[in-house]
Amino acid sequence: MTDISAAAPGREARTLSNLAVAGFVWRQWMRKPRLYGAFIGFMGLATLADVFVPVAAGRLIDSLSGGGADASGQAHWLALGLFLALAAGVNIARQIGIRMEILASSAVMADMTADAYARVQSMSADWHANAFAGALVRKITRGMHAYDEITMYLWGGVLPGLGVTYGLGVYILINWPLAGLYVLAVNTLFIVMTMAMIERYVRPQNLVSNARDADLGGAVADALTSINTVKSFGAEARETGRFARLAGDWRREVRKTWYRFANTWLVQMIAVLALQAGLAGLLLAQWQAGEASAGDVAFALTAFLVMAGYMRRFGEEVQSLQKGLDDIQDIAGFMAGEPQIADAPGAPDFRPGAGAIEFDQVRFTYGGQDSPLYEGFDLTIAPGEKIALVGPTGSGKSTFVKLIQRLYDIDSGAIRIDGQDVRSVTQASLRQSIAVVPQDPALFHRTLAENIAYARPGASREDIIEAARRARAHDFITDLPQGYDTLVGERGIKLSGGERQRVAIARAILADAPILVFDEATSSLDNETERDIQAALAEVMAGKTAIVIAHRLSTIRDADRILVFQDGAIVEQGTHEALSAKAGGVYLRLAQLARP
Repeated sequence: MTDISAAAPGREARTLSNLAVAGFVWRQWMRKPRLYGAFIGFMGLATLADVFVPVAAGRLIDSLSGGGADASGQAHWLALGLFLALAAGVNIARQIGIRMEILASSAVMADMTADAYARVQSMSADWHANAFAGALVRKITRGMHAYDEITMYLWGGVLPGLGVTYGLGVYILINWPLAGLYVLAVNTLFIVMTMAMIERYVRPQNLVSNARDADLGGAVADALTSINTVKSFGAEARETGRFARLAGDWRREVRKTWYRFANTWLVQMIAVLALQAGLAGLLLAQWQAGEASAGDVAFALTAFLVMAGYMRRFGEEVQSLQKGLDDIQDIAGFMAGEPQIADAPGAPDFRPGAGAIEFDQVRFTYGGQDSPLYEGFDLTIAPGEKIALVGPTGSGKSTFVKLIQRLYDIDSGAIRIDGQDVRSVTQASLRQSIAVVPQDPALFHRTLAENIAYARPGASREDIIEAARRARAHDFITDLPQGYDTLVGERGIKLSGGERQRVAIARAILADAPILVFDEATSSLDNETERDIQAALAEVMAGKTAIVIAHRLSTIRDADRILVFQDGAIVEQGTHEALSAKAGGVYLRLAQLARP
């Protein structure tokens, strides 16, 4: 099976069969076996009672047509009571069964969705780089509701329908073999044709419709999360037109799907008409020959009405069941595929130390690339050392940081932090020991206090305020109407770039991790604020291993060592003074380009 998790989420290969998806759904049912067992049991009782409702109706007619055979009329009332008891039993058993299903499905849907969310979070950085957040949300929520539809349509509709139609067919076969054979043959032909059309005719088109549906969700999320860019270029009309084109694609594909669903109903109509004509005609002939009573004819008519109802619903329910299987397929695919970066079985937590970092003959190639970015890469960073990474775009600086966080796995060699191979410890514990301030920090749509405390959720308000003070963020926060309780908007859109960076720096300060990473952390600050932040960072980095990625060379003059990257290799290293004195050096050229 293709590893679905490795495919781009917006356009992944649809490789899961109905059987594989059904297996996933079965495993969800097994989360609550007792509740689902009770649900299935009561639905089975309702089905059994439904089979005998037409039989009881026939017995009632026979009792009434018997004239004075029972002068007391007791037989009539007994027959009526049996008929009503069976009819009531159908509904009571269904009600109890549905209530069991509600208890089970509400719990399972919550757990299944949480598991899918956890699996999506565990996917690699490459996987998420190819994903539309809106499309992922659409797939998870659509799959959650599809689970409920699959459960109810299968156990509450399709299987009871099969039980009733075949149960009545067997009863007719026992009493009137020719009519019974006819009923069973029509029902079987109807079921086989319906299933074949759904699987081979409807499903392929329905998958296309689902893909267009996910595209719509992705397009909305893509445009709305970049709404400032849209507005700054006056591109609202263009984005509306783009969405309209995607909506047009969805309309065309979903219309084809709905027409295919409608076409399958023709099979249902023909089968119901054939069953009506054949069953009524055969039993009427039996009555004329004196081989069937008036009650038998009444039974046949009642049985037809019951079977016709189930047959009409069968086609619709199978279509809905197939749609549910298609809708939940994405979640099943997430759970079937393995994350590209996984913790080793039984991996221990990372044990934070002084912050020593070692690259030992590291080879690394980005997915889809033919040649490695790093080849035989060696580097040792001493505990507490302040390292600066410089070099042109694409030279390997950001990759260095991603590899120590284990956002990617290397091809060969080893990366050790405090003597521990990053592949041998849990990813979460490793990353909790590395505080990162990115160039473009993304904040959560939560309060400023929650954003600062994200690295240490149990932090006190006093600790949060102290971190904000050290990051020079306290003043602008207290100027806001709600202070630290202000919601920052999606991705921190309510704040300026410099304010977002100061909040991110405060978050890193509060983390108190042994390794600090600053990726152009002061690039959005004005000169005065940058000076304040540089002073704060110098204090924060004292005693910690610090890695600073910088294009503004003025921010790294005090680094213990500057590493100059070029094409995935360190071509120069040393202090600012030593590298500036090296004639013809790469660093000197970069410094000259940076001068006004």
